This record gives sequence, structure tokens and C-alpha cells, in this order.
Amino acid sequence: MCDRFGGSAPAGQPDAARSGPVTTTERPARVNSLYVFAGLLVVALVARPWIVETLGAPVVRTVATVFVAICVQALPFLVLGVLVSGAIAAFVSPAALRRVLPSRTGAAVPVAGLAGLALPGCECASVPVARRLIGQGVPEAAALAFLLAAPAVNPVVLVATAVAFPGAPGMVVARAAGSLATACVMGWLWQRAGKAEWIAERVRTPVARGGNRWAVFAESARHDLVSAGGLLVVGAVVASCLSVLVPASWTAGLADQWLLAVLVMAVLAVVLALCSEADAFVAASLSAMPLVPRLVFLVVGPAVDVKLVALQAGTFGRAFAARFAPATFVVAILCGLAAGVVVLGVR
Repeated sequence: MCDRFGGSAPAGQPDAARSGPVTTTERPARVNSLYVFAGLLVVALVARPWIVETLGAPVVRTVATVFVAICVQALPFLVLGVLVSGAIAAFVSPAALRRVLPSRTGAAVPVAGLAGLALPGCECASVPVARRLIGQGVPEAAALAFLLAAPAVNPVVLVATAVAFPGAPGMVVARAAGSLATACVMGWLWQRAGKAEWIAERVRTPVARGGNRWAVFAESARHDLVSAGGLLVVGAVVASCLSVLVPASWTAGLADQWLLAVLVMAVLAVVLALCSEADAFVAASLSAMPLVPRLVFLVVGPAVDVKLVALQAGTFGRAFAARFAPATFVVAILCGLAAGVVVLGVR
């Protein structure tokens, strides 16, 4: 038998043997975005009557209305806070804060906390700033006080709180007092009981700031807007569902059990992990709750939540986060309660 080039193959050998081993490789089927879109389209077409009926329900329309209202109110403050945070990351050197701090650590803690009034930013931005401060030689207690105070006492957050609670102007003063007290107490606690080995050694290495500052500004603002905006949407969804779906008897029961309401709102602040520029509008939407539990929500949220614990563990080390976060949670609740009782009264 002749092959295709005219040569003859040895007799007695099959064609496959003469032509060499034949290998076939089949690529596994990959599920890409086109398949997912097609599947969702089919599901939507099949379930169209049920979807239309569900979305047309009065409860769903009310939830959607509350959700849109929360987002529309909070978005301008969120954008402003993100822009300010990006400007700080790009144009403000942490060395400027170090120069104005007192030499004594105990006195530097409240000064660093008050610096949050002049250097606003969200809690996501305050973690890298605090790391830069420690890397440039700022005492750890002062840097941690700034970390807790900056997201909660800056002008953007306080103005947002005033807009969210127009009928309770005392909420602005109480939030500032509770948050600043939390930052100072935690700074002093760290000065007295904190240990250097609890913070990762890499944190003390100075971080160089290079590159185009406008590019740093744009990237910081984009990152903060995407992360904080997504958290705002999640928080608005949860808050709108709670305000509509939770029976009024439950919230009335929490109003009667004041301390239980405080604990519930504190845990909710940790779980929702809202951006500090927008959390006041979510708290205001929970109008059935007393003011003091909502104040605790606003004091605890910027100080400790699930995303902050992850950021702190990644930046300062797990040993730090495992000790700092639980202590901050307890201190924030106590300081929020104290500020609420003093400024707002038990209501």
C-alpha cells in the first residue's frame, strides 16, 4: 500500500501504526459570561409573570422607594468624602501631622484625634494613613487615635449627620463627642497596655510616596468610591428591608428594652460595615429605634466593622487586629452610651 507521497509502507502494519501515534485533546467546556447571560435571559423569560407580580407588590415598591431615598441622600456626601480622602492621600504628607504633635505621647493622643477635623477621610483611607504615620515615627498611640477619629469627626461626616437628623441637632455633637472619646481612650489604652510586637515590623518601615500625585489622587478616589459605594448599596438594601419588613412590634419591643437595642445596633454597625460618610442616612431611616441606640450605631461603625478588621489585620498584623478590634468595640459602645446620655438624654 502506498502512502500519500507515493512511498510504500511495510506489509502487515495497520495504517495507524504507519502514520505514527494519533493523539486527540478535547478542551473542557468553559462557562463564560455569554453562557451566564443566556441562562439568566432564559430564566427571566420563563419567570417573567412571577417577577412582574413580585416587583409590583406594595411592599417591594416601598422598599425600593426607601432604598433610593437613602442612596440619593448619601451619595453627594460619599463623593465629597472620597474626593477629600484622595486629595489627602496624594497631596498631604503625614509628616505635617507629626510636626504639630506634642512630644509627650499622652498629650499627642487627643491632638491626633482632633486632627481628624482638618484631615477628613473614610475609615478605609485612615488605615494606610495611620500606617504611614507610624512609619514616619509618630507614636503608635497617637496614630491609632487618628485612625479612629478621622473617619468620624471630620466635617463631611458631621454635616452629613446634621442633614440626616434635621430634627435632632444634638446628634452631631453627641456623635463627635462619642467618637473623639473612643479615639482618645483607645490611644491611651494602647499607650499603657499595647506592646510593640503586636504590630507587624513592616509597619515601622517608612513608605515612600512616588509617582504622579494626580494619578495617586485619581486612583485613591476611584478605589474608595468603588469600595464605599458598594458598601453603601448593601447597607441601603438592608436598612430599607429592615424599615419595611421588620414588624413594628419588634422595634417597639427594642425601644422598651433599651440596652438590648444598643447591642443590636452595635452589632448591626459591625456587620453592615458602612462608609462613615453615608451611615447617618441609614441610621436615620431606622426611625422606630430610639436616638441613643442609633448614636451607638454611628459611633461603633467608623471605629470597628468587618472590613476594618480585615484591613487592620492585613496592614498591622493579625495579632494587632485580634486585640484592638474587640477592645475598640467595647469602648465605642460605652463612649456612645455616655455621649448619648449626656447630650441626648435616655431616649
